[in-house]
Amino acid sequence: MAGRQGERARRRLSTEERREQLLSVGARLFSESPYDEVWIEQVAEIAGVSRGLLYHYFPTKRDFFAAVVERESGRMLAMTAAVPGIPVREQLTAGLDTYLEYVSAHAHGYRAFHRADAAGDQSVRKVYQRALAAQERQILAALAADPEFGDQAEERPDLRLAVRGWLAFTTAVCLEWLRGSDLSREQVRDLCARALLGVLRP
Repeated sequence: MAGRQGERARRRLSTEERREQLLSVGARLFSESPYDEVWIEQVAEIAGVSRGLLYHYFPTKRDFFAAVVERESGRMLAMTAAVPGIPVREQLTAGLDTYLEYVSAHAHGYRAFHRADAAGDQSVRKVYQRALAAQERQILAALAADPEFGDQAEERPDLRLAVRGWLAFTTAVCLEWLRGSDLSREQVRDLCARALLGVLRP
């Protein structure tokens, strides 16, 4: 009986739940320390699993960090997806509210995601760069569907460069905000909204 109870306890988390738990621990550790200073043994110890089990899910540390970055990228893309048929200007405030709520609630993951660009591993940096490119495409697609900015928004180099610069600006603002800025979330939202509308203004 005791053996069956112990077995049930060990199997309490599904494969997906266990993977999510490991990624959450990784997001926290990678957000607090540089890539080279995070050890797989730390992740396994905090998660209460063996190192072997962690390697079962993620064969290498690079694979693990890449999965953390991809997880955070997917979350951000899903939460900031544009609503078809509604002008960008009307969506911007609500979209930024959602984004900043995510940044605040998942500060560890957000910082870990943006630490990827500083990682020495080129494969990890490529994962990060692909994620940023996906964010850029998502914004450009929303602009392309908005008559105010023209049907060729995705092909206009000025808009593409403006969006890329705005993403860098917003990232810098959010990271500084997480460090303890005196600005409220509403003030950060309005600052980022004005910055995007400013660079898009003809």
